[in-house]
Amino acid sequence: MIGRWRGSRPNRVQRTSPLAAVPTPPSAGVLSCRVLDPVNEPVRHAEFAVTDAMGRAVVSGGADPFGSFVTTVPAGEYRLAVSAEGYTPYRATTQVAENTLASLGDVTLQVARPPELPGPGDWEIEPAHSSLAFTARHIGLARIHGQFKSFAGVMRVAEPLERSAMHVVIDAASIDTNVRMRDDHLRSADFLDVAKFPTLEFYSDRFVHKGANRWAVTGALSLHGVTRTVTLDTEYLGLGNGMEGEVRAACRATTELHRDDFTVSWQTMLARGIAVVGPSIRIDLDVQVVRKG
Repeated sequence: MIGRWRGSRPNRVQRTSPLAAVPTPPSAGVLSCRVLDPVNEPVRHAEFAVTDAMGRAVVSGGADPFGSFVTTVPAGEYRLAVSAEGYTPYRATTQVAENTLASLGDVTLQVARPPELPGPGDWEIEPAHSSLAFTARHIGLARIHGQFKSFAGVMRVAEPLERSAMHVVIDAASIDTNVRMRDDHLRSADFLDVAKFPTLEFYSDRFVHKGANRWAVTGALSLHGVTRTVTLDTEYLGLGNGMEGEVRAACRATTELHRDDFTVSWQTMLARGIAVVGPSIRIDLDVQVVRKG
């Protein structure tokens, strides 16, 4: 009886320990925290980054549906950074001991002040500090990265900004994936057919505020002789001044295009039936605009 009682005692301790549900390797501990907004609701989209005392990345990830983050790390000193769209980032330093739960408890993120919007007037894309990049899947495995090196655009900012409009023209022949043979093929009738369709054009007069610094910019994209509606998921980065004092605004934007929507339907297959080029193309924009006049 005594032997059986003694044998069960460690199990009872383990069930009541805060680490009972977290497998903890030797010489490791657990780091946790819960992220709340100013009205004590969990911030479900919070992102975490943990670095060691030397600034090296250790682990990163997102919050669970309750705004919580739990991770196992080797014993030591760590820096935790918490970020979420629309909130001011939070940073803390903590010590994690072996077989111990290091909890930062509830962390309240403060609502960030949105960046100042560009003023009404005409703005022009500044190509030297802007990029129009794309990523395509190749033979179902690797990704091919490229960009269009020549483009121009203007934006007429209105008051309110939701009534603004923009027009961008892209030189189709300026496509560049850093492989001349591939670029020549992309310019051919199999893909962009630049001899027949020398430009791509995007026109938008629909700017929708999605909250914080997020915007949806919806417009008409003309590519390969076909026009389709496209929405850019846009992150506005704010205002700044250039080297000569000129006012600049910046943003990042992404979208996904499907080749068949624009009749760019070259579908050569490998012997295994895998398409040489994937059906969708990811577009990534980094844009700076300069106020004219």
